[in-house]
Amino acid sequence: MPTTVVLGAGPGLGMSIAHRFGREGHRVALVSRDATRHAGYLASLAAAGVDAEAFVADVRDRAQLLSTLDTLTERQHAPEVVYYGPSGLDPETPPTMRDITRIDADDARDALSWLYPAIDVVGAVLPGMVARGGGALLFAGGVSAVTPMPMLGAMALHSAALRNYALTLNAALAPQGVYAGTLTIGGLIARGDIHALVTSDPRYGVPGTVPTLDPDALADTLWDLATKRDRPEAVANVVP
Repeated sequence: MPTTVVLGAGPGLGMSIAHRFGREGHRVALVSRDATRHAGYLASLAAAGVDAEAFVADVRDRAQLLSTLDTLTERQHAPEVVYYGPSGLDPETPPTMRDITRIDADDARDALSWLYPAIDVVGAVLPGMVARGGGALLFAGGVSAVTPMPMLGAMALHSAALRNYALTLNAALAPQGVYAGTLTIGGLIARGDIHALVTSDPRYGVPGTVPTLDPDALADTLWDLATKRDRPEAVANVVP
């Protein structure tokens, strides 16, 4: 049974991915910082007949992240699919949004700190994928990677860097049978933590009725990317 690892698992896209890949016969390993939500996640997956386990790790704690990946590999076998989806927006400590013209180097370093764990994750799982001649690395980032959005400030730097990393990985790994792909998302995702954060915090100026993307449809897209491998990127946008 193949294993799919969902890093940054949350109630929106993360759980939709877990259900989508689980429905295809994958064992699922959920990784997130908030252990209090794991019981609910696992109950939902069990009710759907998905074999799943949850692990606690903050992706920006390098030692904890790598130790968790080692543990889940020992217990669930080497992952066939790894999805990296932690957000650069931390619901517990939301950042002060600054226009791109007002950011400084510290803002950029903080935004890019969400990229470094992705590189650590790839470094941990890639040797096994290459040795087996197969596997998929999936990423998700914001549409500011391709469309200038000055109000997002340093967050746009993170989105662009993550997208470029995924696309360049795919170019390097395709001859070895390993796929890397990215989903570029233009809009808020229903049921997700970011949607809940920005629609409830007046600093973001986002109305609660803002159009959203369906996480189940996004998970379908990621499944297609991982299985068809006919393109390294898909774009989902609330604006047609």
